[in-house]
Amino acid sequence: MAHGFELVREQRIPELNTNARLYRHNKTGAQLLSMENDDTNKCFGINFFTPPTSSNGIAHIMEHSVLCGSRKYPLKEPFVELIKSSVNTFLNAITFADKTCYPVASQNVQDLYNLIDVYMDAVLYPRITPQTLEQEGWHYELESEADPLIFKGVVFNEMKGNYSSPDSMLSTYSQVSLFPDTHYGVDAGGDPKVIPDLTYAEFKAFHETYYHPSNALIFFYGDDDADKRLQLMDGYLSEFEARPVSAIAERQAHFDAPKHLTYSYDAGAEDHGDDAKKSLITLNWLLTETTDTQTNLGLQILAYLLTGTPASPLRKALLDSELGESLAGGGVDDQLRQMTFSTGLKGIATEDADRVEKLILDTLAQLADRGIEADMIEAALNTVEFRLRENNTGRFPRGLSLMLNTLTTWLYQGDPIAPIAFEAPLSAIKAEANQQYFEKLIRTYLLDNPHRTTVLLTPDATLRQREEQAERARLDQVGGGLTHEERLQIIHETEALKRAQETPDSPEALATLPTLTLADLDKKDQIIPIAVHTAHDSRVVYHDLFTNGIVYFDLGFDLHTLPQRYLPFVELFSRALLEIGTHSEDSVKLSQRIGRKTGGITTSVFNALNPKTGQAESWLFLRSKGTVAQVDDLLAILQDILNDVRFDDQAFFKQIVLQEKADAESGLIPSGHQVANRRLRARFNEADWANEQMSGVNYLFFLRELVETVDNAWSTVHEALEAMRQTLLNRKTMLANVTLDAANWKTVERQLDGFLAAQPISEAGRTEWQPEYVTVNEGLTIPAQVNYVAKGANLYAADYHMHGSQMVILNYLRTTWLWEKVRVQGGAYGGFATFSKNSGVFAYLSYRDPNLAATLDIYDATGRFLRDLQLSESELTRSIIGTIGQIDNYLLPDAKGYVSLTNYLLGETDADRQKIRDEVLATTAEHFKAFGEVLDQVAARGVVTVVGSADDITAANASHADLLQLVKVL
Repeated sequence: MAHGFELVREQRIPELNTNARLYRHNKTGAQLLSMENDDTNKCFGINFFTPPTSSNGIAHIMEHSVLCGSRKYPLKEPFVELIKSSVNTFLNAITFADKTCYPVASQNVQDLYNLIDVYMDAVLYPRITPQTLEQEGWHYELESEADPLIFKGVVFNEMKGNYSSPDSMLSTYSQVSLFPDTHYGVDAGGDPKVIPDLTYAEFKAFHETYYHPSNALIFFYGDDDADKRLQLMDGYLSEFEARPVSAIAERQAHFDAPKHLTYSYDAGAEDHGDDAKKSLITLNWLLTETTDTQTNLGLQILAYLLTGTPASPLRKALLDSELGESLAGGGVDDQLRQMTFSTGLKGIATEDADRVEKLILDTLAQLADRGIEADMIEAALNTVEFRLRENNTGRFPRGLSLMLNTLTTWLYQGDPIAPIAFEAPLSAIKAEANQQYFEKLIRTYLLDNPHRTTVLLTPDATLRQREEQAERARLDQVGGGLTHEERLQIIHETEALKRAQETPDSPEALATLPTLTLADLDKKDQIIPIAVHTAHDSRVVYHDLFTNGIVYFDLGFDLHTLPQRYLPFVELFSRALLEIGTHSEDSVKLSQRIGRKTGGITTSVFNALNPKTGQAESWLFLRSKGTVAQVDDLLAILQDILNDVRFDDQAFFKQIVLQEKADAESGLIPSGHQVANRRLRARFNEADWANEQMSGVNYLFFLRELVETVDNAWSTVHEALEAMRQTLLNRKTMLANVTLDAANWKTVERQLDGFLAAQPISEAGRTEWQPEYVTVNEGLTIPAQVNYVAKGANLYAADYHMHGSQMVILNYLRTTWLWEKVRVQGGAYGGFATFSKNSGVFAYLSYRDPNLAATLDIYDATGRFLRDLQLSESELTRSIIGTIGQIDNYLLPDAKGYVSLTNYLLGETDADRQKIRDEVLATTAEHFKAFGEVLDQVAARGVVTVVGSADDITAANASHADLLQLVKVL
């Protein structure tokens, strides 16, 4: 026994280069999984089983609330102070349908210990007062007796945004439909119609029941001291005694027959005729329990086989049918006790629902009876195996990804190591793959499984109006039943909450928070190796980094060689390269070949202003990867894609257009802040304008017109695609970017040389574009109950010169002024500020915001806030530390190579980055005050873009003298 923990089992996991030890805390029964390896991105998480009993959002609101001050850290929001002052690589909390996770990560071990200390005190000893519930959950707000009663609260408004998104609603209804008799049959995030039913007594009891060490699953990962982990945890846990916690997830009994359910969503006040294709549908199945790890992995591979690629047979059948525009459903979900599978279509006619259901079932029956193509199985197995071995989780820490995987069994009294030790189940599946293994899964878990639901979501032009009327009637009923004294009490509580929100933490409270010092920070910027040379007229950029035998190869095409009329085609062109097929291989065979012979090929577009030239860098990249042994195959595939793609396939190209349109429309509400930000920035420079043409609102408008053009004037579309290929496929304007260790580079360089030599060459120059910039403030209307409010300006045009201190100031603004005014007091889910050092564009943004004009007023007062700010030395130091953490964010090798490439394209040197770092470290309070003067220019000269409800935009125009010009988007 060590530090109060008993070792339950130990296992070496060679595929992860990790030693795993599972412990049980003797005094409390808390379980701890310690994963020891050489990853410097150290991770910790404490997780609790938290089953909701209704859709009142109790688990979600608790997740927000425990981070709002604790016994040891009596601040309003220690979580926000950590964001401001930590060098963390991850810091958040996540609510799932049956669990709540509190994960953190850092490359600095002392920083990790600081984060752990705050999180452990937060979850075990939170100050969850009635005001905490009011702020984070919901409350009645009343400022005077004459005002109408309203609801406010962060989660309340967050979930209003969620229930404004058809895709989010479909996902919720699909899960709920499969679990009518369990806690999975409610919305753990919270339904805005039910959230106001949550009482403080119920809220408090929920924490007392589930946030106890006897219900805790604790996770460590990385290269920190393994013994110290146990010592740290025993210090927290030993204060508690063991007690029984009902931590058994309910098991849904299986249906005897499939069910059909129909719901509606807010489609906006517009006419939807019978032929309008605005409905969404999913077929959903309840599968096996997650603790069956081989079947779990097998079902995930099956889902990839069925819908994961353009060649996948179920995906292809659905899209080829022309019954809908894009795929719906989340595939396999293994984050519940019993797994689920969901698939379907969005953009269907309501009357075609039965046809979609029949098509899915018939396609599955054909696959089960006739078998799945061997090449498709090989491609899926290779792709999944490559992903498992590469373990590339992007910016999300690898350790936390593994933690979430362990919880798929651990939470349900299963073996937490089984789902991450993938070698044995993968080998077993590969051995059975060509013996009808996947066909049997289809038959057992889909075709012969009566526990199936069909969920249809239909448009309703009056739904939001009815819901708003119902909410108003509910509030009026409550208000009408209040006595004079009760109304005064609500006014008093409203005022008290606002006073608490506006009262800053005391210096004494802030001093309790553990933090690093400036001496703990690296003074030198991290340098990524880069070498540049020319081969056959193409630039070759190389990064000598250890990649564990994987080649990361980006092939770039200079978009500034294209006439600007082709810019809206770029995303479609790039998808067609990979999906439409060649003259020798159709789309299915090409997709299978990519899956069998590589680690994957994707596309990305890069648009940014080069501050040294004042010109836009606009590039399309084919981003590919594979083992060193696969390089010949990978380059051969790229050669075929570029030189032999079939741009003449009208039907397939139309599918791509419809998918892009459907995805762009469905992203307007969940990503409204990004839509507003992109649209706002497009006013100021060529690079951001080009980005809007390729992926913004202009792109959506283009797609809607292009659907008709493909049908009625296909030759013009085909000619455009061919012209783009002929222009872009020119080794004089191409660029190759390779990330790989030096020993393997010697071999790969020769192979790349031959590939580049085979590419066409012609004279080409930079094409001048003539951007047409929007000059009015815009209100982009969407059917939503919340808004996304943006205001910004080009600071360089206001004679501001880039200085690293602005990064510190923005870090401070996001975590103080904007957080407190827009989120805490305003009730929005988020408030941000962004600045591009390349273009000089500064922008304020809000997310799922119940306000509009009031938020703009907050933006405009920011300059005064900075000028009047009395910034303490400790506050300044914390903001500097947090900013260095952002600069030094952990990157995997492929990301390092790509970041280094983009820096090179923008002319940014190591010396430039070191200068910024030096300025960050030397930031003073005077910089804050000076930047306040700069932000006054944004208040006076800034432009506004709002994505939101037409009613709110109209109201803002009434109060702010026709502030916004309305543009209908959806």
